Amino acid sequence: MAVNVTIECEGVTEKEYDAINKELGLDMDTGHGDWPKGLRSHTAGMHEKGHLVVIEVWDTRQHQEEFMESKLGALMAKFNVQPSSITWHDVLSHHAIQKDPVPRSKK
Repeated sequence: MAVNVTIECEGVTEKEYDAINKELGLDMDTGHGDWPKGLRSHTAGMHEKGHLVVIEVWDTRQHQEEFMESKLGALMAKFNVQPSSITWHDVLSHHAIQKDPVPRSKK
């Protein structure tokens, strides 16, 4: 069963998010890159309180945990990124609606 994870990281800005994705080989402007096995969708944004929120849908929780152990965890430590909360949900329905891509907001 697919799962949804919401990860909030207080004190983390776009700078750290961009640095981690660059090292992962992911281009958040185009969506191109070496996306991890089992990841169905990835959305990131800034909370109104100024911290990073990442929302993802994975084929299984194990896929996300394997990615965390093999790559992401070490990069989060390197850039001093600690989740302040992680929330999991079983997915009842997930649809990737085919529309024009949402451009990354530039400040």
